[in-house]
Amino acid sequence: MNLEDIAKKAGVSRSTASRVINADPNVSKGTRERVLAVIAQENFHPNAAARTLVTRRTEVIGVVIPTPENIFFTDNSYFPMLLAGLGEATRERNYALLLWLGEVTDNDERLIGKISNHHLMDGLVIASLDSRHSLYSRLAELRRPFVMIDKPMNGAEQISYVSIDNVRVGELATEHLIKLGRRRIAHITGQMTTTDGYERFLGYKQALERHGLPFDEQLVHYGYFGRLAGYEGAKQLFPFKPDALFAAGDTIAIGVLQAAHEAGLHVPHDLSLVGVDDIDVARTAIPQLTTIRQPVQRKGAVAAQTLIDLIEGKVSGPQHVLLPFELVIRGSCGALAGSQLGAFSREPFLAQQSMQGGDA
Repeated sequence: MNLEDIAKKAGVSRSTASRVINADPNVSKGTRERVLAVIAQENFHPNAAARTLVTRRTEVIGVVIPTPENIFFTDNSYFPMLLAGLGEATRERNYALLLWLGEVTDNDERLIGKISNHHLMDGLVIASLDSRHSLYSRLAELRRPFVMIDKPMNGAEQISYVSIDNVRVGELATEHLIKLGRRRIAHITGQMTTTDGYERFLGYKQALERHGLPFDEQLVHYGYFGRLAGYEGAKQLFPFKPDALFAAGDTIAIGVLQAAHEAGLHVPHDLSLVGVDDIDVARTAIPQLTTIRQPVQRKGAVAAQTLIDLIEGKVSGPQHVLLPFELVIRGSCGALAGSQLGAFSREPFLAQQSMQGGDA
């Protein structure tokens, strides 16, 4: 059946049937129920192309994850968890996902142009975009709403994003190591051209200063979010005799564990170790990683919900959402030695959740 058949069987005009299908509020309850009953009885599905012409929406959102495929599929579970949250939220809102996966190089102007202006998408979610990336400079050209996962380095006031308080993450991890009596605390950063990397480094410095410990440039390795960065960074830091190390990500921490094992260092007795994220490698590592757990899957879901709200006009203006996180204490920091805390304990830190125009 087509729309005219549905309208005729329900005893209404074609325009009225169309308004019911498109959830127009200017239809009486009785008429709406009658049309919906016929639609259900006939198992009617509107033509997607025709509906797009009426609503000017495709009910498709694009997701851009500009990272090499080997990191997405093999290095850790962060991005699959993020994608799971995005998929769940879009299904709940009857939208579909169009995924742009893989590293977009500076020379790939055609692909960047497609991402910027693709006609099959109502909006974009952009994950983990480095401020040096050529797509970053093109954000102002996007003709559709977009939401960034992680706070952008520049112009954050004008851009919608979902993130955590990464400065406080760095402080919390470092303060935990200080409470354990560690004084030569090293740090391996993520990319300093992302807010995750830069702000966690900033939190590390602030925690040292607050507790009267000197900031030692020799105890910092400027790296990136990857296992190899942790491995190579740790080998460069070990000659300076750190007694603890804050890794900006769990995959970095896994690289540190490998380097410590090769150097004959025992974690946590010789080196206390804390990571960030609480992805799968944190729980399978030996020893298991003490880490700052962030709600990765929920981050994806909230980003999708925020974008769809912008698309549908339910909110307006830049939306800023900070999600809660917590310290999960396991074996790699030494806090459980001789205690009765069991497998792990938690020290929650609920970040202030804020969203312009509403709460997360």
